[in-house]
Order: sequence, then C-alpha cells, then structure tokens
Amino acid sequence: MHLRKPNRHSTQLMTTESLSERDKKHLWHPLTQHKLHPQMLAIAKAKGAVLYDEHGKEYIDGIASWYTCMYGHCNDYILEKVHQQMQRLDQVVFSGFTHEPAVRLSEELIKILPANQEKLFFSDNGSTAVEIGIKMALQYHFNKGEKRQIMLAFEDGFHGDTFGAMSVSSLSVYNGPFEDFFIAVERIPVPTKENITDILKQLSSRLQQNNIAGFIYEPLVQGAAAMKMHDAEGLDQILRLLKRHEVLCVADEVMTGFGKTGKHFASDHLTTKPDIICLSKALTAGLMPMAITSCTQDVYDAFYSDDMAKGLFHGHTYTANPLACTAALAGLELLLSEEIQNNIQRIIVSHQRFNEEIKNHPKIENTRQCGTIYALNLNVKMERYGNLRDKLMGHFMENGVFLRPLGNTIYILTPYVISDGQLQKIYDTIKSALDAL
Repeated sequence: MHLRKPNRHSTQLMTTESLSERDKKHLWHPLTQHKLHPQMLAIAKAKGAVLYDEHGKEYIDGIASWYTCMYGHCNDYILEKVHQQMQRLDQVVFSGFTHEPAVRLSEELIKILPANQEKLFFSDNGSTAVEIGIKMALQYHFNKGEKRQIMLAFEDGFHGDTFGAMSVSSLSVYNGPFEDFFIAVERIPVPTKENITDILKQLSSRLQQNNIAGFIYEPLVQGAAAMKMHDAEGLDQILRLLKRHEVLCVADEVMTGFGKTGKHFASDHLTTKPDIICLSKALTAGLMPMAITSCTQDVYDAFYSDDMAKGLFHGHTYTANPLACTAALAGLELLLSEEIQNNIQRIIVSHQRFNEEIKNHPKIENTRQCGTIYALNLNVKMERYGNLRDKLMGHFMENGVFLRPLGNTIYILTPYVISDGQLQKIYDTIKSALDAL
C-alpha cells in the first residue's frame, strides 16, 4: 500500500494568529486558572540551558523545565541514541515481552541505586511511580496476612496528583475537592535538631499498634513545599526506628534523583536505605515520559507466589517504552561522565559564592542549599499563586530568565550544562528583583 504524500500547501495553517492565540481555543494547562492567566508563552525551540519563544526571545531555563532536562534541552548525544533506537524498535507490550533497552537500563541503573535495591517496576510519570510505591507497601503486608492499612508521611509533603499520591501529600491547594476519597494517612513533622527527640518518642508509642504499612518521604528536600530542607541525621533516625517495626520506607526521589543533591540520589546521604524508591523527571533527561519504582528483593519476594492474586496488578500501555529506556540509558552515561560530575560541583560552588554575596540582603529572610538546589525566602508575605508572585515571575521573564517562584521562595535548579555566564545572569536578575521589592 502506498500512502500519498500530502500537498505541502494543505498542511500549512493559513493563519496569522500566534501560537499563544491558537492555544486559547482548545487547550487546558496544568496548575493554571485560565480566567486569571489566559495567555500562555509559546516556546518554539530549546537547546542547552536556553528556551526560545515564538518571537525569538531567549530565556535561561533556571529550573530545568521542572527538574527534567538536567543535561540540557535537545542534548545531541541523547537524541542520536534515541534516533538509532527508533529504527529498530519503537514500542512493544511489556507484559510477556522484554527488550534490550529495558534490560540494559535495569543493569546500569541498579549499579548506581542504593545497594539494597534489586527490582525495577516501570510506569509513566512521577505520580504513578509513587502510586506503585504505595501499592507495594500496602500489598506487601496484605500478602503476608497482616492488616496494615495506614501510610505515614511528612507534613508539607507533595507526591503527585493521582489519588494515592494525593492522599500522602498535604498541600491543600492541590487536594481540596478530593480529600474525602483518600487512603488513611498520618503525618509527622520533618526532623530538626529541636524536634527529633519528640518525633521519635511519639512515633515509638504510635508504632506499638502495628498498623502502619509504609512511610513515604521526600529525602532532604521537599520540592513543592518551596524547597523545604531537612538534615540527613534526623531522617536516618526515623528510618531506623520504622524499619525495626517492619514499616516499609518509600523514598520519593522523583525530584531529588540523578545528581541534584550532589550525590546520585538523596538517599545516598543517608546510612539507612529505603525499601522502595520512586523515580521519574530527570530519569529520561526530559526527553520522554517514563518512571521507575525500584524495590528490595524482600519486597519483591512478598509478591512472588503460585497465587496469581498476590502479584502486583498495575500496568501502563507504554511501560518500559524502548525509546524512553534508551533516553534514560544515554542520560545515565552523561550523569556518570567526568564532564557532568565536574559541572555539578561547579554549580554547587557557584551557588555557595552567590549565597555569601546575598544572604544578608534586607529583603531576604533565609537561604538554603542542598547540592545544586538553591533557595531563598523573601521576608515579604506572598500567596503561593498571587499578584506579587506573578509580578516577580514577570520580572524574571522580562529579563530573559525562567524562574518559577513558589510563594515567597525563589529557587534555582538549572541544567548541569549551564555556563558560568548564564548562571551569573540568573543571579543578577534575582538581585535586581530584590532591589526592586
């Protein structure tokens, strides 16, 4: 069968409208109240650490497009690897089949994950990676004949938008209409030197009831809580206590994974390793959607049975898509390269210098840093999504820098390939915003 080539002129839209105007007709954007924000900025292309809008204006991507494009947009090495894979195998069902990119990815990823991780379960995005982690924790005990139906989580945590992930999250702006439908969750504060003794005391008492299945946490940095940070020592003590009571520890590394905290994973800063790890975002270097939930052999063994019903019944059509696995493999190669490791250290030191320069600014309440993640709080009250926050973001965009403040928090999480000059422009734009407040 021969497909007729379309007429070149018939495929061109005969319109003088901009992409932004055409967008309004049919598209519904995430985290957007369209009545308040009717106009979207149309991005025509991207390369390295730079976005280009439809009029050619450049914007330094100061948040790596939600922490995904860590090796830069349209990275030539990743594109070439995926292009080669496209010509061999594009998509195949992962139930009953396997393929080289998925097998190789499992072999390479296991090498850098915490040493207790043995099995990988694929899905499509961060929320579903978490959803699967929660299901693993709950069904682990169910399969063993134990009635443990409660999840433990940190206050101010955010783990995604599907129902299980929303249940363990506690940012009400995301969850409000759905809270009557959530699974049972109890919360504890993030540990500090001041409260860790009280947390451990109360938790020890609570654990005597033996009905907590798992504890889900963002290790060291709570991203959506405006880059709220806690120390490894306190978290380690909590994890050790929970493991003594056979509570499965689920690390949500969707945001923190793949080098952002200065180590491959935030869990690498801890001596007590999680039973389950949720991964996405930078996993595929921002090129394609994919997620992985990894687990220990012990977790896997609780599902390994002659009884079909004890299996993990969760499946996505594009599970372990060969192209996404190939992108992830190429991303891992880059992460482990000397160049990227040197860049990570360069960014860490650069943020430290910037912090010394501005930490005492009269408009700054506090600053904090974990690896390549840098954040500062303004001493100005602002709504998470409000006029002052929008004006602040507008200032950044006008100056060619894409930063997305979370309330009164300004944070930086750039691609690892960003240049010193581009970093300096981000710093200068933040300083000019502080002076203008």
